[in-house]
Amino acid sequence: MSAPAPNVVRPLAGWPAPLSAIILAAWVGATLYFSVVVTRAAFAVLPTRTMAGALVGQTLPILFDTGMLVGAILVGAALLSPAVAARTASLAGGVVIFLVTALARFVILARIERLRAAMPSAIDSLPVTDPSRRAFGQLHAMSVGALGLALLVGIVVIIVLAHSLSAAAHD
Repeated sequence: MSAPAPNVVRPLAGWPAPLSAIILAAWVGATLYFSVVVTRAAFAVLPTRTMAGALVGQTLPILFDTGMLVGAILVGAALLSPAVAARTASLAGGVVIFLVTALARFVILARIERLRAAMPSAIDSLPVTDPSRRAFGQLHAMSVGALGLALLVGIVVIIVLAHSLSAAAHD
């Protein structure tokens, strides 16, 4: 008769949830830091809004690219997770984060770049009634909204994963 597996081996079966929670929390933290600290500092310290916008514009694709990666990791973790709540949260959250950050990266940012390239001068020098400036404002709002939605979904998934891990620890 063989002995049951030692308790030390059992927690290894639940590794996808803690690992994906850590990766997701790192991305959420970096994205929040960028949104709250870096963007405000850029616009406060750099000599022109155009330079601050250029800095933010160079950094956003990295956040969206890593968001897609985190979304893919969450989907992969969902496929390996034994816990139903963790699996559902990781799968749904991963898909949403992946799709929203991909949309922002490849559609919204591409439109912003095309619009900037077509503008006769810097955005701030255009009158507020200028159609290009208004279009930029709408695309900027869409970009902020996409990042905000991805962050919100990420925070919800972290909470569900933390609760799932806590419940598993008490079982």
